[in-house]
Amino acid sequence: MSIRIHELAKRHNMEGKDMLTLLKELNFVAADTKSVSSTVSKIYEEEFEKYIAAKKPASAPAPVAETPAAAAPVESAVADQVSSGVAPAVFTTKQPAGIMVKSAQDIVREKEEAAAKQNKPAPSVMVPPVRPASPPPRPPMPGPTSFAPRPAPTSPPFVSAPISAPKPAPSAPAAVSAPRPVSPPAAVVPPRSSAPSPIAPPPIPARSASPVTPPPFPSSPAFASAPKPLPVSAPGAVPAIPSSATNAPIVTVQGDVKTIHLKPPIIVRDFAPALGLKPFKLISELMEMGIFASMNQNIDETVAVKVAEKHGFLLEIKHRGDASTQQAAKEKQAKAKANPDEEEVKNLVSRPPVICILGHVDHGKTSLLDTIRKANVASGEAGGITQHIGAYQIEFKGKKLTFLDTPGHAAFTKMRSRGASVTDVAILVVAADDGFMPQTDEALKIALGVKEQQPEKFALIVAVNKMDVKGANLDQVKNQMQQRNIAPEDWGGETVTVPVSAIKGTGIDELLEMIILQSEVLELKANPKAEASGAIIESQIDVGRGPLATVIVQRGTLRVGDAIVCGAQWARVRAMFDDQGKNLKEAPPATPVRVIGWSGAPDSGASFKVVKNARDAEKMAEEEEHRLKKITTTSDAAPKQISVESLFANIAATQQKTLKVILKTDVFGSSEAVRHVLEGIKSTKVSLEVVSSDVGLVSKNDVLMAGTGGAIVIGFNTKLENGVTPLAKHHNVRIETFGIIYELADKVKEMMADLLDPDLKEIKLGAAEIRATFPQGKGFVAGCLVTEGKITRNNSARLRRGKEIVYEGKISTLKRFKDDANEVRAGLECGIKLDDFNGYQTGDIIECLEIQKVRASL
Repeated sequence: MSIRIHELAKRHNMEGKDMLTLLKELNFVAADTKSVSSTVSKIYEEEFEKYIAAKKPASAPAPVAETPAAAAPVESAVADQVSSGVAPAVFTTKQPAGIMVKSAQDIVREKEEAAAKQNKPAPSVMVPPVRPASPPPRPPMPGPTSFAPRPAPTSPPFVSAPISAPKPAPSAPAAVSAPRPVSPPAAVVPPRSSAPSPIAPPPIPARSASPVTPPPFPSSPAFASAPKPLPVSAPGAVPAIPSSATNAPIVTVQGDVKTIHLKPPIIVRDFAPALGLKPFKLISELMEMGIFASMNQNIDETVAVKVAEKHGFLLEIKHRGDASTQQAAKEKQAKAKANPDEEEVKNLVSRPPVICILGHVDHGKTSLLDTIRKANVASGEAGGITQHIGAYQIEFKGKKLTFLDTPGHAAFTKMRSRGASVTDVAILVVAADDGFMPQTDEALKIALGVKEQQPEKFALIVAVNKMDVKGANLDQVKNQMQQRNIAPEDWGGETVTVPVSAIKGTGIDELLEMIILQSEVLELKANPKAEASGAIIESQIDVGRGPLATVIVQRGTLRVGDAIVCGAQWARVRAMFDDQGKNLKEAPPATPVRVIGWSGAPDSGASFKVVKNARDAEKMAEEEEHRLKKITTTSDAAPKQISVESLFANIAATQQKTLKVILKTDVFGSSEAVRHVLEGIKSTKVSLEVVSSDVGLVSKNDVLMAGTGGAIVIGFNTKLENGVTPLAKHHNVRIETFGIIYELADKVKEMMADLLDPDLKEIKLGAAEIRATFPQGKGFVAGCLVTEGKITRNNSARLRRGKEIVYEGKISTLKRFKDDANEVRAGLECGIKLDDFNGYQTGDIIECLEIQKVRASL
C-alpha cells in the first residue's frame, strides 16, 4: 500500500509543497516529482515516520557562539602526533547516527587554509555539541569506526569538515542535522550541562578504508546560508522539520475578543483544539445540531461560525487569493459604494434619443416611419395595420435616433403604454382629414401621463400626417389640440407641431430636426461603463432560434456572452441583431437589439439587468419563479368566506355554458392584446375561459390539452407544428388561426353563440276560417275556407276562438274535396283535422305556422 504526499502532509500538519521538498531531499521520491498527489511507498513511509519520531523529543536550547581558540589545544595535539610520525592512539566509541568527526588530515588541511586566510576574520559558526563518550576506553571491536583521541570525555570535539561519512543503516533514521562543511576552523563548544546522564549511544557502522564521498544531506530553509548560526540542540536531538505556513488555526486576542483565523477547508480535527475542545466533544455538539461529522470531515463555514460564537470566538476564514489584492478590491468597492453618484457622473456621455410613435389606427404611423427608414414595413403587416412593436435605429446628420412603432388598434393599449414608458420623445401622429380619434386621445393620455412623471426627461411632438390628402384641414387639428390643452407653438402653446406627408415625403427633415432639437434640450446622457440594464420591448419564440426578446439598453453596454436575468427568465447572450438583421457584438445605451439565448420568453415591459455569471442569473430566475409560485399557492390556499348566495352563484356558474380557449400567439405583446380582447367579450348566457396563453407554434400538447378539457385552440399570427392537424382530427379538436385581431374577436363571438340553444321563431304561413264541421269516423273534420296565405299539411297550427287559443298542434289531415292535398291556397275550401282534436266550432280561425330555428345572440 502507498500513501499520497498531501495525505502525509496533512497527517504531520505541513504544507503539501514543503512535504514534497523534504521527501525529495531525503530521496524518498523521485527528483522529477511535481504533484502532491503522487504516492510514497509503504517502506519510505515507515522510514519517514521513524525519522519524525526521532525528532520529536528534541529540544532547542539557545545557540552559543563558539570561538576558534577553544579547539586549538585539540588540533595542536593531533597535529604534533602526526608531524612526529607517531600513530595517534586509536579507541572506539559509539556515537549517535549522523555525528561527523574530523580526521588528522582534515585538521592539517584546515590549518594550511587558515594560514592563507589569516587576514580574514573567521565567522562564528554555531554547531550542536556531541554527546560525551563513556569514560573508560574500550578495546577495538570489529565493526565500529576508529576515531582520533579526544582530550576530555566531557567535551568531545565536533569538527565541521568531514572527509567521509558512513551511509546510514536501513533501520537507522536519516540524519538531517549535520551541518555542511565550512572552510573556517571550527571550535568545540562545551555542553551547558556539566554532567549529563550517560546514555548508551547507538552503534556506528564500520567505515571502509578508502574515503567515501558522503551522501547529500537534505537542505532546509534554516540552513540555506552558511554564516547563519545553527541552533544548539540537546545530545541526540534532531531539529524540527522545516515548514512554512500550515493550515493550523491561529487564535488572536484583542481586548475581550478572541478571533480564530484559518483557511478552508475547516476540519473537525483541526478546529476542535482552536476552540479548546476535544474532537469527540466537538463531534457530539455537531450531532446535537443534526450534523454527523467524523474526525477528518469538513464543516460548512456557516456551521463553523455558529459553533465558534457558541464558545465565545469570532471566526475569520481566509479564502484563496492574495490578501493585498483582496484588500485593494474591498477598498475599491467601498469607495465606489461611498460615492456612486460621483462615479456615475464621471462616466456619463451623450446617448441617442428613443422616440415612440403613437396614434390612431390607419393614421399613417408605420408609413411615416417607413419613409424615415426608407423601408416598407406596413405591407408586411396583416390587414395593413400594425399589430407588433417595432424597434429601429437610423442616423440623421451624424446623430443616431431610435424609433419605436406601436400598434394603433384599440386592443393594443398595453403595447402603446409600454412603448411610451421607455422613450424620451413621443410623436403623436394625427391624420389631417380625420383629426383626433379615440385611440389618438388614448395615446395622448398615455403620453401626458409619462410627461407628468418625468417632466424634464420627456417631450411631446405632434405630427399632422396626410397633408396631401383631399380634405386635409390643419387648422381643425390645431383647434382640437387647443381643446385638449396641448396648444401648438404658433398658437401660443408649447407643443411642437409639424405637418408631414408620409407618402410624398414632405416635412420629414423638419420633423427629424425638431426631434434632435428636443433631445438636445433634454440633455440625454447615460453611463456606458456601468453594468447593462434596460427594458424588454417584445418577446417571441422563433422556430429555429428559440426564445427571442427585443430589448432597449437604457444603461451600460450589453455584450455577447453577458448573463442577464429578467423576472423568472434568464439568458446568456449568444447573439444580438439590429433591426436590419446585422450581427452585433455590443449594444451601447439607447440601442434596440434582438437577443438570442433566453431560457424562455420573458414578459414584455419587464426590466432586465446583467449579473456576474450564468450561474447567478439562473439562481436568481429560479428564486423569482419560486417566489411567484409561492404567492399563487398562498393566495389559492387562503380561506375564502363562503355564503349561501355565493354557493348558489358557483353552482349556477358550473351549469352555465362556457367556451374554453387555448391561445397561442407569435409574440408576448400579441398574447396580451388578444387576451384583453377576449376578456372584453361579456355575456350573461355564455362565459369565456382562457385555459392557457403562450407564445410559439401550436403544438401537439396544446391539442391533447384541448381534447382533455373540451377547449378550442386559437392561433394568432402563428403556425401549426407537423402532425398537429391529424391529431386534432383524431381528438375532435377545433383549431382556428387568424392574422387580424378584429376578425379573431368576431369569430370567437360566433363560437360562443353556437353554444347556446337556438331561438325558435314563428312564421305565419296562412289562416283558414271554419264554416262547418263534418263527422268522420269517431271524430270530426272542420270544413274551412282559406282566407290568407296557404295551409300546408304537417305544419304547426293554432286554433283560435276569439282572442283565446284553444289548441296548438299539427295539421294531420288536409283534403280538397275527397282527395288528400299537401297545400291549399287562399280562396279555396278544404277539410282540416288537427291531430286528435274534435272541439271545432263554426267561426274559429285555424292559423298555419312554420317554426324556424335562429342562432341565439349573446
